[in-house]
Amino acid sequence: MIPSYYEYYNPVKVVAGNKAVDNLPYELEQLGAKRPLVVTDQGVVGAGLMQIVADAFHGQEAVLAAVYEDTPPDSSVEVVNEVAKLYRKNKCDSIVGLGGGSAIDTAKAVNIVVTEDVDDLIKLMGAEVLKKELQPFIAIPTTAGTGSEVTLVAVVADTKRGIKMPFTSYHLLPRVAILDPRMTLTMPPKITAATGMDAMTHAVEAYTCIQKNPLSDAHATAAIALIRDNLLTAVEKGSNKAARFAMANASLLAGAAFSNAMVGIVHALAHGLGGVCHVPHGVANTIFLPFGMEFNLDKTGDLYGELLLPLAGEDIYLNTPKKDRPARAVEAVRDLNRRLNKACGLPITLKQAGVPLDKLEEAATAVLNDGAVTYNPKAVSYEDALSIVKAAYDWL
Repeated sequence: MIPSYYEYYNPVKVVAGNKAVDNLPYELEQLGAKRPLVVTDQGVVGAGLMQIVADAFHGQEAVLAAVYEDTPPDSSVEVVNEVAKLYRKNKCDSIVGLGGGSAIDTAKAVNIVVTEDVDDLIKLMGAEVLKKELQPFIAIPTTAGTGSEVTLVAVVADTKRGIKMPFTSYHLLPRVAILDPRMTLTMPPKITAATGMDAMTHAVEAYTCIQKNPLSDAHATAAIALIRDNLLTAVEKGSNKAARFAMANASLLAGAAFSNAMVGIVHALAHGLGGVCHVPHGVANTIFLPFGMEFNLDKTGDLYGELLLPLAGEDIYLNTPKKDRPARAVEAVRDLNRRLNKACGLPITLKQAGVPLDKLEEAATAVLNDGAVTYNPKAVSYEDALSIVKAAYDWL
């Protein structure tokens, strides 16, 4: 059913394919930039991916003005402020985010600080606070999960308060996203699985949250089908370029979907658990996705029934009675989780993820303060959140 009113916005240029990174200097020049700051992390550098980016500048007019290589897995306000100083010191004119969600989110946040000419990111926390056009920004993901290369959100930790702060603005969307299968080949199996299920969660929640629309639906279902057909291959055969490229496209599609339709209770639970227990976001989404779907079944069961087609394929969809399709969709997600757990040890319970029992109530409380619950198809109480967290602790 088409909503009576909706908005969809995603102007990011996508450059995708083999050796797509080689186009980076050209894309920068098209944006009027020649001195980029690259924001990345030690894992990317150690895997040789930063060298691929550096090699693209050989013989080009554009030059790498500065590189920040120490982005932590969960970036912070302090890191962002430090990188902004590096940008100014080296007279940079653009930013390249190279890495997973943390590196790209850090790059987005640095862009806020340098464009708004402030000394502390925390002064600009919130939604649609930004009014200025940001500096030219290109994202090159090295994981296939966050979709940060096509989203209007950056999440940065406030270490003093122990929370993850969302920054939301249409200005945060990168100007260009570059998908190159070389950039995800070195991801270890468990990270491949976790980031893939992060993308799956983006797509499932985008399809069922209250801002869903025909355009986000199309992106979400395409992403789910790609993940169904390629995630296990990418986990088990990491050198398979076709599977890696398919997952990179799935991540981008899911990112475009949820950037417009938003996410719900699963992400609220994952954000809460991440802030309290520092469980990686993709792992938390993996664990909570089937439980969040079960919670919403009475409200959006028909939509989950529709998702059985991309989740499980045509044969299972057609051979499942319509009334049973919603529950079968949940079981399809659980089945994929089990297979990933067997393939690479991806945690699928909170106990496996090392979450202490005495932290469950604190994690449930954090859920209610997360903006994602606003877009969930049904209201979420503390008792609801605690019930889900307890159920996810050791369900095997």
